Amino acid sequence: MELSKLLSPGAVRVVGQLTGKKRLFQELGEMAAQVYGMNASVATDGLQERESLGPTGVGHGIALPHARLDDLDQIVAVFLRMERSLDYDSVDRQPVDLVFGLFAPKESGVDHLKALALVSRTMRDPGICAKLRANTDPAKLHAILTESRAIQAA
Repeated sequence: MELSKLLSPGAVRVVGQLTGKKRLFQELGEMAAQVYGMNASVATDGLQERESLGPTGVGHGIALPHARLDDLDQIVAVFLRMERSLDYDSVDRQPVDLVFGLFAPKESGVDHLKALALVSRTMRDPGICAKLRANTDPAKLHAILTESRAIQAA
């Protein structure tokens, strides 16, 4: 599994500031709709539903919101870099500025977990996160995320 297969170049954005987690999920849902043809409200609702089970802020300014959805035939991703951090109720109580969202088919099972593990490993790399925070060009951010990220998921 490779991030370049999950994350379309058009699914990477930089935004100034979002007003809250709900607005963040709406932005991610709208991105998924524009790039992958998904229903924006279904994607947004899926992220909010998953978040109600427990926060997806994993610490160090990183959030990995994800959802399993009906009517999706492959795992897809969106990435958002925020210029101003957002309070996210993360495990370390730190605000979030890097958000990697995943959408998977309802019945994706182990593939969803493999994709989540790959994204998690990538975002745990301090060097990658430093490069992401130092760049504002979506094409460059996509390249940083997808270069040499062909690591096999667990």
